[in-house]
Amino acid sequence: MSLAVPPHRQVTRVAVGVLIRGDGYVLLADRPAGKPYAGYWEFPGGKIESGEDVAAALARELHEELGIDVGPSVPWVTFEFDYPHAHVELQFRVVREWHGDPHAREGQRLRFVDPAGELPQPLLPAAVPTLRWLLLPRLVLVVGPQIPPALPAGAADPHRTGWNEAAPIIVVDADWRGTGPQSAFTLLRAELATKQPLLLASGPGAQRITHADGVVLEAGAIVDAALRASGLHGAWVGSAEDLQLASEGGCDFVLVRSAALAEELRNHSASLPAYFLSNAASIGAAESAEWPGQGRWIDLRPPAGSGG
Repeated sequence: MSLAVPPHRQVTRVAVGVLIRGDGYVLLADRPAGKPYAGYWEFPGGKIESGEDVAAALARELHEELGIDVGPSVPWVTFEFDYPHAHVELQFRVVREWHGDPHAREGQRLRFVDPAGELPQPLLPAAVPTLRWLLLPRLVLVVGPQIPPALPAGAADPHRTGWNEAAPIIVVDADWRGTGPQSAFTLLRAELATKQPLLLASGPGAQRITHADGVVLEAGAIVDAALRASGLHGAWVGSAEDLQLASEGGCDFVLVRSAALAEELRNHSASLPAYFLSNAASIGAAESAEWPGQGRWIDLRPPAGSGG
């Protein structure tokens, strides 16, 4: 999210590393004595120097703090947070490969944690949403109400991370103002009961589906409708303005449907977990390891006018 910065305060840009081990655990460190929020747990990283590339800043900071040399890092999310001691812009990047064993070089404690398990306390406030976002899957399937969704070939990622083992989110897109689609949704849930996916409704009247696990709405409708619904809240976005609305509306993630916006977010990530449009054939291990944002969404809806 982008926050209005008081005139007397400057924004401090910070590179933050999400180090994901092979078993899906992520590295947290506590803040050493003498620093603000001493004893609070956070993701490792540090200040980006003037003119410094984010990836380079992260590599430098992780070497200084943890004594490791990191491989490539991938943009994930970027958002601002206003602490009493500083207004920071946190640029999170995912790191899966590094050389050396992380060890404390600044007197901090280190711990690899399961994002879905018991977490060390207290957590730095900005770490709370990021740990929750790690529980979101890497894949979203968008289907029509009559299509039984199936995981596309190659969609499973052998590189396990904190979110790769979760079943994909399935977004069922329809006009929910009639009884037919609602009945189809009930049947679909029954068919997929053993797989236990998250089923979200999208389209006119989606927020009326009380037995859905959440909704995906147009960004402009989020502020008025999404927070009245329970479960996950997603937004369709095609512009920076849409992203702002989604952040202000308290969304959990966004589905990016604009190629121009997707290209922009490859370099400066969104303030929420973002899924980028792809096709089933392109989902493979080599690409998945380099996905920016949260992952990909695949459109499995029938072509317009097909009658399917």
